[in-house]
Amino acid sequence: MSMYDQSRLYSDRPEPPSSDPIRVLDVDGQPLPGATVPDLSEPQLLAMYEDLRLARHFDERAVSLQRQGRIASYAPMAGQDGSQVASSHALADADWLFPTYREHAAKVVHGVDLSSILSPLMGHREGYAVPDDVNVMPEYIPVGTQVPQAAGMAWSFGLRGLEDRAVLCHLGDGATSEGDVHEGLTFAGVFDVPAVFLCNNNGYAISTPLSRQTASETLAGKAAAYGIDGVRVDGMDPLAVYQVVSEALSKAKAPIDGEPRPTFIESVQYRYGAHTTADDPSRYRDDDEVEQWRERDPLDRLGAYLESEGILDDDREAEIRDRVEARVDEAVAAAESVESPLEDLVDHVYAEAPARLREQYEAVDRRQASRAEVGR
Repeated sequence: MSMYDQSRLYSDRPEPPSSDPIRVLDVDGQPLPGATVPDLSEPQLLAMYEDLRLARHFDERAVSLQRQGRIASYAPMAGQDGSQVASSHALADADWLFPTYREHAAKVVHGVDLSSILSPLMGHREGYAVPDDVNVMPEYIPVGTQVPQAAGMAWSFGLRGLEDRAVLCHLGDGATSEGDVHEGLTFAGVFDVPAVFLCNNNGYAISTPLSRQTASETLAGKAAAYGIDGVRVDGMDPLAVYQVVSEALSKAKAPIDGEPRPTFIESVQYRYGAHTTADDPSRYRDDDEVEQWRERDPLDRLGAYLESEGILDDDREAEIRDRVEARVDEAVAAAESVESPLEDLVDHVYAEAPARLREQYEAVDRRQASRAEVGR
């Protein structure tokens, strides 16, 4: 039996309401009976689809670049990209996004330049700098540390009378085993902050399955202990994610009838690739498991829905693919065109570079000068 068996997500057996994920589309991309399709215009739906197509193509290129040695270790997002794109589409410009190291698409949709996702992986620290007019925090590498910080920023909105904005904080299922997460969610509940915590449950904390992290039936159920709302959504259904996150953000900004502002959302999803390109997922899961989840692919489901609605056809699909490929090509070229001084490697390590490093700098300079002379 698979270590990550969430077959009940698509089972016909009745489930308690608390554990039944919210869905809008079935696995073939058709609205489920009784489901409410989000009120999105045709341009909005096409924009969401194009962003998802961009995320998937970028992910493929990034893995290829890493295998060629052109970028450092990369965290793939295919399979989780639908939840990322849809959740960021629910954000208003004034809202803040707190990402982890995997939320590449979430960052780009909320305004981060695509090339800046690659440049830090090429050794250029400026890539982590977020423009002043983009409300995205730099990605968090230590697991769970973003949760108390997100709660703190959201608390500050109330102190400053900023009722028109909220925080969307991403975390993984593995982060729920960290003390920072419990502290941050407890704070969020006690101070009733305008925040949405989106837990991307892909079933594994690197290689540790969810069953070894918690005995709880769901992660969303943990929200009750913090005094906040908990929701479980099919994270591979972009329309369902958009709907759930939109409602949670609205409640965070303007709760009614004593509702708590914070919401903890468990987005049930799957990563097709490795935890990072330094990981070997074949050591802890099998190909059959991966293929079963690929049948629920968010890109295919959203595309099938748009086709059935007459919004997407072959010509539009071709135009979207051309734009996406051009954007990724431009991003790669822009990232690879950046040059950083060798001294940047230790610029923030020493107040003054020690003699041994200065000697190494000089040796590199001589070598480069010699190569330039030979090439002349």
